[in-house]
Amino acid sequence: MPCRVTVCRDCCCGSPKVTGVDHAAQLARLAEEAPVRVSECLDVCDQANVIVVQPSAAGRAAGGRPVWLGLVNDPDATEDILAWVRAGGPGVAPLPDILDLYAFSPRGSASAEPSPGGR
Repeated sequence: MPCRVTVCRDCCCGSPKVTGVDHAAQLARLAEEAPVRVSECLDVCDQANVIVVQPSAAGRAAGGRPVWLGLVNDPDATEDILAWVRAGGPGVAPLPDILDLYAFSPRGSASAEPSPGGR
């Protein structure tokens, strides 16, 4: 199975709160090239629009883990994500430098930055 792309579409992501983005076109473009799952709020609204690229079975076997990408509000960023997915995505192809600019660790994950005060 290829990489799966989870797209947040709820209170902020995919809404008029994120202006200047054709949200329907972004979703349609992603669905042209990858299995897409639309999610309710992923609770990282400060990063809207959020896309999570989940590894394929081969990527998971190679140690790949889901990669969270935020502020994906530009058609070029969507195309960069799709190019990486076509190349194999997490665990198969290295994260392109350009996508490193969008990558973040969600709150509560093991790799998330500690919050002030260590909480």
